[in-house]
Amino acid sequence: MYAQKFNVNVVIRGEAKPCPLEWLDQFCMRNFTNAAEFDDTLPLADGWIEISFRLTPERFAEGLGAWLTQRGKGEGQPVIVQVTPLEPKPKPAPIGAPTHTTEARSNS
Repeated sequence: MYAQKFNVNVVIRGEAKPCPLEWLDQFCMRNFTNAAEFDDTLPLADGWIEISFRLTPERFAEGLGAWLTQRGKGEGQPVIVQVTPLEPKPKPAPIGAPTHTTEARSNS
């Protein structure tokens, strides 16, 4: 259900920082947003959220930015939200599997 993983940063007065978990958690609860589209979200840590494929990162950023701005989190300025995919960690090669590294060889 939570197949998309994203970093979420907020830009307030030109300074970018991970969105606090408290803000993510409050926004993702329907009793704060009254919007069902944000139900399929799972805040995990500061700046880290998982969401279903039913919600686009652009819509999430738009909704969160408007909500934070409305609540005064931008210190009188609009809050800009940047949502970027989390980079998946590369899977380790199985033990004994050939590696694909290239070595320089000399003919001397």
